[in-house]
Amino acid sequence: MLQLPHQSLQVAAVPSQRIPAREDQAGPWHAEAVCRRDEAGLFFAPSKEPTAARLSREEAAKRVCARCPVMVECREHALLQPEPYGVWGGLTAAERRVVLARRRRREVELKKSAAA
Repeated sequence: MLQLPHQSLQVAAVPSQRIPAREDQAGPWHAEAVCRRDEAGLFFAPSKEPTAARLSREEAAKRVCARCPVMVECREHALLQPEPYGVWGGLTAAERRVVLARRRRREVELKKSAAA
């Protein structure tokens, strides 16, 4: 697997605006996000990133997400906003678009079922 040097990647941060507070704790969910502590540059693509490098970086970011205690909150944030770039909650932007499309289809099917 291609390993990119961390210095060449853009440093990303979980934005402080538009983030809902966690209902089960006093502080906002993003305060516990693993990406705030390490490998932040993995989550957003540098400009003109080659495909192989992007895929490798995204897989590395997903591994960080997999060990994050607030992965579900992060994913829901990205789906509700919606966040158009980066890896959030273990999903790439393309994967989030698929999830959103499935949710929309499910909502339409439920409305049809309720009307029948």
